[in-house]
Amino acid sequence: MDEPGSESGKRSDDRPGAARGTRAGTASYMPLPRRVLVLGFRRTGQAVAAALAARGVTVRVADARPAAALGVTGAPPGVELRLGEDGPPLLSGVELVVPSPGVPRDAPVLAAAVRRGLPVWSEIELAFRLLSCPLVAITGTNGKSTTTSLVGLALARAGRRTFTGGNLGTPLITAADQTPEIAVAEVSSFQLEWVERLRPRVGCLLNLTPDHLDRHASFAEYRETKARLFAAQEAHDFAVVNRDDAAAWGAAAGVRARLVSFGASAVACGAFAGEGFVALRLPDAAEERYGLGRTRLAGAHNVENILAAVTVARLAGAPPAAVQAAIDEIEPLPHRLACVAERGGIAWWDDSKATNVGAAARSLDAFAGPVVLLAGGVDKGGAYDALAARARGKVRLALVFGEAADRIGAALAAVGVAVERVRTLEQAVARAAAVAAPGDTALLAPACASFDMFADYAARGRAFRAAVEALP
Repeated sequence: MDEPGSESGKRSDDRPGAARGTRAGTASYMPLPRRVLVLGFRRTGQAVAAALAARGVTVRVADARPAAALGVTGAPPGVELRLGEDGPPLLSGVELVVPSPGVPRDAPVLAAAVRRGLPVWSEIELAFRLLSCPLVAITGTNGKSTTTSLVGLALARAGRRTFTGGNLGTPLITAADQTPEIAVAEVSSFQLEWVERLRPRVGCLLNLTPDHLDRHASFAEYRETKARLFAAQEAHDFAVVNRDDAAAWGAAAGVRARLVSFGASAVACGAFAGEGFVALRLPDAAEERYGLGRTRLAGAHNVENILAAVTVARLAGAPPAAVQAAIDEIEPLPHRLACVAERGGIAWWDDSKATNVGAAARSLDAFAGPVVLLAGGVDKGGAYDALAARARGKVRLALVFGEAADRIGAALAAVGVAVERVRTLEQAVARAAAVAAPGDTALLAPACASFDMFADYAARGRAFRAAVEALP
């Protein structure tokens, strides 16, 4: 397969490690606006407000939620709080708007800002303009956190001062005050809605399946938003893309950066999987192999994550020994296909982070069966056909709950899967324990957001573990 945007292996200085000591992929200095409106005052908004105030910017923070709901007792120094407020009047006197990822693009205050010609930057756009080190940015529907963590660990094992965060946890803007040598950030579609000059030295698109269609108007819009990761890259940057994912591959068409792909089958240039190893071939370099015998990352989807991470880490400057050390050492992230217990011959697996259909389908791919599937929560606007296709002939019983229970149940029943509806996750665990047989897998792979019953996917995962541990 020809790679759109590649240069048939012609490179100027793209040896693995060329990012070290270069300012490629960093922002040139620009004066900050004097008055900025920050929308949302949770983790991201608080970090943005603090960073701007520390630089002498007059900051107004607005959140439609009242102070009591946010747990806020006072304003940080240099920050004007406008809590419990929303709408265009908040724009008075400001020169820039920075919305938190949870603020939808069609919010009235953002629509008014656009009409008035005010710039709107996401937190990652602002952070990039403040960074003085190369940026590595990783996006996709699934696998972002694991891949980002693995890349960050490889660079840290190489002895580089590495910031690892973004949508993974710590907002990227905090890196501006930590003076790392390199920043590795997980990036979501919400964060990419308002970028202009964001230019990762290495940008990675892992995969694309329908997600967040309750916010994006269509899968096409979602795909185009993800592709903005590459929009400002230049010829000496790298775009790392999954060649086996048609939607991701199509989103990379026309990139200006040097394209390096990863996938299952061997290619002349790129990463691929072997029996018990992954391999990387780069122009003007010998083939590199990395063993998987000691990794604790389970499932075929994690082989894809490792392929991506190996490619990104090497292009970002991590030597092979550091990359192998990271593969061997990384622990599965909480609530991402983690075995929480084995009781009476039944293995209980927590993949609460499988908050979309594609992720839940990949969870099922990791098991031969039989599986008792626990799924449900808040519907995100996609169809459940992919989950049903994987469940056929493998899932002994699907226990569905939450707002999306009827839709999931109908899709699974249509392919012959037995379905029962339960009211709570705890009831699902109890019922799974009653019907599962030795050798079965009881799998929490919700395929949905958690907000109908839980604060987030982590709270859902903790509740699952607690319910399993409480079984008689």
